[in-house]
Amino acid sequence: MIADAQHRQRPRHLDGCRILVVEDDFFLADDLTSALEGLGAEVIGPAATFQEGLLMLVAGGRIDVALLDINLRGEMVYPLADILLDRGTEIVLATGYDGSMLPERFSRVVRVEKPFDAAGLARELPALMRRQPCG
Repeated sequence: MIADAQHRQRPRHLDGCRILVVEDDFFLADDLTSALEGLGAEVIGPAATFQEGLLMLVAGGRIDVALLDINLRGEMVYPLADILLDRGTEIVLATGYDGSMLPERFSRVVRVEKPFDAAGLARELPALMRRQPCG
């Protein structure tokens, strides 16, 4: 009973957000998915490859925000990021790379450095966005 009351009192500042997660590290993707869902988001994915991410994008309907690992087992996520940006979707790039290593076209995209705390990123996501994250 106490757990139910605590669950109802938690802020759910991602209610209604549809968030695409593309991350090839299973444990990080699982932690991120749990944290986002705990804050009320609907997670699309997670996808572990570029191809899976692309399929989810095509089949997934509205996507408000995408959290993208840059390097997916040696395959770069940039083409997927380009498609999302062309659609007007807010993206966050997750990487261990220095910002200077990113292509210039992504210089203004929000970037989080790995390793990061999945729960912390989920809580901070609305503050990282340039506009209201949910449509």
